[in-house]
Amino acid sequence: MTSPYPDFNDGNNGQGGLVAKDTVGDNAAPLSISEISALLKRTVEDRFGFVRVRGELSGVKRAASGHLYLCLKDEGARLDGVMWKGNAGRLPFRPEDGVEVIATGKLTTYPGRSNYQIVIDRMEIAGEGALLALLAKTKARLEAEGLFDRARKRPLPFLPRVIGVVTSPTGAVIRDILHRLADRFPSHVVVWPVLVQGQGAAEQVAAAVRGFSAIEPGGPVQRPDLLIVARGGGSIEDLWCFNEEMVVRAIAECSIPTISAVGHETDTTLADFAADLRAPTPTAAAEIAVPVREDLHAQIAELALRQRRCVMRPLTLGRERLEARVQRLPRAEALLSPYAQRLDELGERLRRGLGQGIVAARKTGRRSRRSRFGVHHDVGDGGDGLPDSLFHGARTSVRVHERLVARELEGEKRDQAVVGPNEAQLARRRTRLLTYERLDRPGVDDDLLAGGGLGQRLEVRLHRSDLRDLGAD
Repeated sequence: MTSPYPDFNDGNNGQGGLVAKDTVGDNAAPLSISEISALLKRTVEDRFGFVRVRGELSGVKRAASGHLYLCLKDEGARLDGVMWKGNAGRLPFRPEDGVEVIATGKLTTYPGRSNYQIVIDRMEIAGEGALLALLAKTKARLEAEGLFDRARKRPLPFLPRVIGVVTSPTGAVIRDILHRLADRFPSHVVVWPVLVQGQGAAEQVAAAVRGFSAIEPGGPVQRPDLLIVARGGGSIEDLWCFNEEMVVRAIAECSIPTISAVGHETDTTLADFAADLRAPTPTAAAEIAVPVREDLHAQIAELALRQRRCVMRPLTLGRERLEARVQRLPRAEALLSPYAQRLDELGERLRRGLGQGIVAARKTGRRSRRSRFGVHHDVGDGGDGLPDSLFHGARTSVRVHERLVARELEGEKRDQAVVGPNEAQLARRRTRLLTYERLDRPGVDDDLLAGGGLGQRLEVRLHRSDLRDLGAD
């Protein structure tokens, strides 16, 4: 009788038995997991030993060992990826989530998680659009940290003595900067040579900026007063090292005022936002760094001229006011004319008084002599002399008049001191004064003046007339 249940130990039923048994002619030995994983790994690597995959980065993570782990994805699938430390350190940009890249490498499997992944040898941004998108994301992140704030900007020195330049030592940029500085205002320039594009350029630029900032004042190398980070024009890929975060942070943290002069006027990098001032070209950076020496000379001369004008202006105004006041003062002739007229009147009165006194004295003396001696003395054209009393009276009157004249002259000099001395006016004034002279004639001597020459002729000369024949008997 046949059992209605199948015999699982019977290997001939095609369904296998409960316990695995080797069958005759069976050459498919069972493989271990490691063996099949190894077979699968060799198959995948042989078939996909070199692939280029385009996708969007996601889950980017850099391990402490330096390896880079990430995931490439598109709308329908995802692919894990790894980039070993050596290749990850040579990346020209910082991988971030959301950036579309093209990864070059090979496919392999990872037995530990039973999945496959791509081992990336080189990774590039997928087109300029993706590069600009990465630039925008990096800019937004750094701007959120405050690295681009205007409050961080420092004023540039007016006339730096030492200028540091971070650029390539063999390009045309350094020659343009040196030539422009020599034309405008020769300065001491210290060049830190670096690569300005390609592998390792960002690291060298950042190290140069930090190196200049670390120079101590008074050391063997002069510390720059101003720093210029410069490069010529190029594509966005050529200028990308100046968009690297390490370069931007180095410029933002630099203790020296910095000018960014990367590319042409239309080129913009993140280094421009971090620097204290952006120059459109390296030549323009040299023009911004120093003024024109000839313009400074002209400005100094103009300031000196203005200073002299400011100093001389009070003197000029004072001179003008003094001249105006002098013009309003009365003339010396107007001040002295009343005194001159008064002096003339006094002189005339004196002359008349002397004449009258002499006539009276003569008559009195004549009468006294006649009465005493009975002799008549005729003073006139006949040669009669004057009596002693008349002569001494006349000489006394002359002395009195001289004193009056001296007082008038002293008063006139005091008046002249008010408006300034004028010797010519004094000389002309003296000619109008009444003067008396004693004329020494051959027949007149001291004995006659002493009264011993009676009967001699005596001549008295006034300023405007002579006293002769002062009367008849």
